[in-house]
Amino acid sequence: MRNRSGGTVPPSARLARTAASAGKLAAEEQAIPFNAEESLAELRELARGAGAVIAGEMLQRRDRPEPATLIGSGKLEELAMAAKSVDAQLIIFDHELTPSQQRNVERELHCRVLDRTQLILDIFARHARTREGQLQVELAQLEYLLPRLAGRGIEMSQLGGGIGTRGPGETQLETDRRKIHRRVRHVKEQLEEVRRIRRQQRQRRESVPVATVALVGYTNAGKSTLFNALTNAGVYASARMFATLDPTLRAVTLPSKREILLSDTVGFIRHLPHTLVSAFRATLEEVQRAVLLLHISDATSPVAGEQAEQVETVLRELECAAKPQILVVNKIDLLSEEKRASLRDNDDTVHISAARAVNLDTLLEAIDRHLQEDPVQRVRMKVPQSEGKALSLLEARARVLSRKYDEAEMVELDVEAPESIVRRLRQYVVKERRKPRAR
Repeated sequence: MRNRSGGTVPPSARLARTAASAGKLAAEEQAIPFNAEESLAELRELARGAGAVIAGEMLQRRDRPEPATLIGSGKLEELAMAAKSVDAQLIIFDHELTPSQQRNVERELHCRVLDRTQLILDIFARHARTREGQLQVELAQLEYLLPRLAGRGIEMSQLGGGIGTRGPGETQLETDRRKIHRRVRHVKEQLEEVRRIRRQQRQRRESVPVATVALVGYTNAGKSTLFNALTNAGVYASARMFATLDPTLRAVTLPSKREILLSDTVGFIRHLPHTLVSAFRATLEEVQRAVLLLHISDATSPVAGEQAEQVETVLRELECAAKPQILVVNKIDLLSEEKRASLRDNDDTVHISAARAVNLDTLLEAIDRHLQEDPVQRVRMKVPQSEGKALSLLEARARVLSRKYDEAEMVELDVEAPESIVRRLRQYVVKERRKPRAR
């Protein structure tokens, strides 16, 4: 099977009508305290997001993984019988398998085996809509595939072949490896071109004082739903994991009449494959460039704290953990009335329902307070009534607190306006003072 950009898609849950899920191996070294049942539930949602029909689940707790097969021989035999009884076409492990472990398990089970990383890569391949997204997914797939070519029982010959051709001493493995390296270089070149164009677009944006605010959060926390609620962008939003892969930017007007660019980004997840973080660096550049992060959290999740820590882990990897953040607790409409009544907003935390448009005004005001770019000033202006453009600009981009007309056909206005607007209309300013920032 091949993806739209021509790269090889690894074995995926798309090929399965039914699948048996071989679940969580409880490793003591796991830093984030997701318990086994919660981790298995997340794997279940990932599998469904890839189109699999779950036929069964199995859980094993061990002090340490079995080097050859990850799970013990007895559990492997039990899994083989369970898979055969439901005619499973695919087994998914909630753990990264080494190439040898994957081969050994497939040999025992006589069916296709995926690990968690391959499953996530497949979901990304299904949801990438733009050329950029497809390139990033393909790069991650190829980099994951490369180390897994070795050790397939093929003896590697030391003899050289012809120049630029497969010679008599070259194995198929060597040929495949060379083709993949060539494709990786080509995809990286194309992605660098994407980054170049994105840099040019960003430079044009940065020539005017418009700040970027990025939505970040665990997958399925409601980022795209909030993005649509604030921008009316119509971005695809789904309850399935990783519904959003391609970055989207839209303008939003704040209560102060300042404009920002809001960026929707890919959701994070526990043990997000490093190849994906690297491949999606072009997309995540919007997070790195943002002046403020809105960390979207699911109020209904029983592991919201652990999910938040996973988001912070990825932000640290992107060197963005020190950026100003507002914690946006979403889906409060699904909480009990008693629980909702106990919620309290503050400067750094806002409780909302993106789906029901609850408390969005409070969120916009919080964003306004946090932004240092293009600060708001309170000024008094005298503008001739004949200057329609200037008066229209003030109506559109400033808060008009008072307005008086005099006999000289002048309009005296008391306004709160972004510094950029005051600068453009400097000739009409008669008095100004910087608006104190409420914190």
